Amino acid sequence: MQFPAEVNADAIKRLRRLEGQIRGLQRMIENQEPCRDIVTQLAASKGALDRVGFRLMSAALAEPREEHELDELERLFLKLS
Repeated sequence: MQFPAEVNADAIKRLRRLEGQIRGLQRMIENQEPCRDIVTQLAASKGALDRVGFRLMSAALAEPREEHELDELERLFLKLS
């Protein structure tokens, strides 16, 4: 499935930001930061990753599809939830 250029650009931008968050998490663990702070950052990263997935799914659902493709999109959407 192809996504519109603006959706691709947005997803790439978000994923690059997430790369930085993950590197920050690695440093937090290496520096033995408090568990509370690490878990807070993990939750934020997970939420950001979910938003990328939902953005891609919403773009996929915006295009007219055949019935079997809609079933597949529904299964993919449920994987994100």
